[in-house]
Amino acid sequence: MIVSATAFTPGTRRDLPGIARRGMALRRHWPRLEGAVGMWVWVMPVAGRCGADSVWTGRRALAGFVRLPEHVAIMDEYRERGTARSVIREYETLDVTRVRRDMETWLRTDDRRRAQPRPGRR
Repeated sequence: MIVSATAFTPGTRRDLPGIARRGMALRRHWPRLEGAVGMWVWVMPVAGRCGADSVWTGRRALAGFVRLPEHVAIMDEYRERGTARSVIREYETLDVTRVRRDMETWLRTDDRRRAQPRPGRR
């Protein structure tokens, strides 16, 4: 199994609802996507972030989703309007609890980096 996690922090919170709405609209493709296993779309309004965690049977299936015209359009529209982070992890079997825990840990590592003062700043 391949798990892909993406977190997006828009430059302005006004973009958050539109990004989340467009991401949720991608769900309609899910039943027809070869190799799609599961997906969680999430929004953290207070933190000003949104993202998705998706599970695939392999990298080829994930690549098919990434190339969907609707996905490309969302990325093209918002790419320069915020910061995206992503990670891909491989698992032997699907353990939803473990995957969710791993993805939440990955997301929190960015939170800790943001909280640390930058060198030369106080």
